[in-house]
Amino acid sequence: MSPGSPSLPRVSVIIPHYNGREILLRCLEGLSRDDYPALEIIVVDNASTDGSAAAAKERFPGIRVVSSDRNLGFAGGCNLGMESAAGDYFVLLNNDAVVSSGWLEPLVRRAEEDRTIAALQPKILSISNEGAFDYAGAAGGFMDVFGYPFARGRIFFTLETDEGQYETGSEIFWASGTCTLIRKAAVEKVGYLDETFFAHMEEIDLDWRFHLAGFNVRYVPESVVRHDAGTTLAPGSSRKIYLNHRNGLIMLLKNYSAGRLAWVLPIRFCLEFVAATYFLLKGDAVQTKAILSAMGGVLSEMKYIREARRRTQSVRVVSDRDVDGRMYRGSIVWQYFVLGRKTFRRIFRG
Repeated sequence: MSPGSPSLPRVSVIIPHYNGREILLRCLEGLSRDDYPALEIIVVDNASTDGSAAAAKERFPGIRVVSSDRNLGFAGGCNLGMESAAGDYFVLLNNDAVVSSGWLEPLVRRAEEDRTIAALQPKILSISNEGAFDYAGAAGGFMDVFGYPFARGRIFFTLETDEGQYETGSEIFWASGTCTLIRKAAVEKVGYLDETFFAHMEEIDLDWRFHLAGFNVRYVPESVVRHDAGTTLAPGSSRKIYLNHRNGLIMLLKNYSAGRLAWVLPIRFCLEFVAATYFLLKGDAVQTKAILSAMGGVLSEMKYIREARRRTQSVRVVSDRDVDGRMYRGSIVWQYFVLGRKTFRRIFRG
């Protein structure tokens, strides 16, 4: 398959956007240089107040702008875009990401070769830290048994330099929402992004549902995208900390079987309290409060979580044990903070 092929599937690139004229124009400039012919570009304007969506439409008249009267977050914005998209595949793309030449065709080609693949991620490098992997996805996402996500090339606060160590395509657990190609038919089977998440981890939750429904998720290093991690929410913001911790807990409650939850969830809550205590002793009231608020937020959402869990479990065709092969069965917290193993290759030798 090559660009120009009569059978080339149509792809809808969906960019959820809230303010930030220059980063949006930069993103669209990169897309405008791509020669993939069967492409539509949709900017979902989440009630921006700076006129950035109108400026984008003026400079790039071929795009579509879908407007919301309120900020739906990443999850809601992507869902609104997918609902109005015409593509056989969706690409969810952050507005602060910049695609490289020829980025799309390798993703589509790999998806067309294997119909069991629901989502694919390119190699994601940093814009601001030249030569380094990006925080949000790096060379493909993984998760430990307690629900802590990490990636090849990025574990917690440690970013690796791209030295060609992750040049082989492989199965991964999750594909970063920074840039992910998603099969429309797979979304129709398992449902859209969970809008309760608002932002952060919603793509991991979606990919987990793909796994439960018997699909696969892949990393495609031939495709390269660059990203400014933290443009939307700064890494240390209380809102970001809250969403990461709350959404991680909700994700476990939705996707694990009852038997697995019975022993994983108590340990995860203990780890949350350990984290809160650590930041309290450091005098970091912002992080302490955000983590404790996240646990309280989960309890306040239990009615919704029960219903969301019912829907998620209804698409399950495989057991937790079947999914385990795509998940790290140990604790990444233990490896990183206790044993001091800071890189993917130190933990997963060979």
